[in-house]
Amino acid sequence: MARAYGDIEHPQIIKTNRTGYPTKFDDVVAGFDYFGDEIWIGDKIYVLDDEMVLEGNLERYLVEVLGFEVKEAE
Repeated sequence: MARAYGDIEHPQIIKTNRTGYPTKFDDVVAGFDYFGDEIWIGDKIYVLDDEMVLEGNLERYLVEVLGFEVKEAE
């Protein structure tokens, strides 16, 4: 059965649909930060002793864990 021009699909897409993505997500997770968020290879992290904190969680860590207070300059 011939396929219409609009039905053409790349062979790699067909293979991925059949077998799944070639790399599992677990392969690129480098670990977890203090709050349990996944650290992916290439993420910027801050390290204090044995604790790792993602850049996006740094303010939260400073306030909740270290007791910093966030204020707006006047």
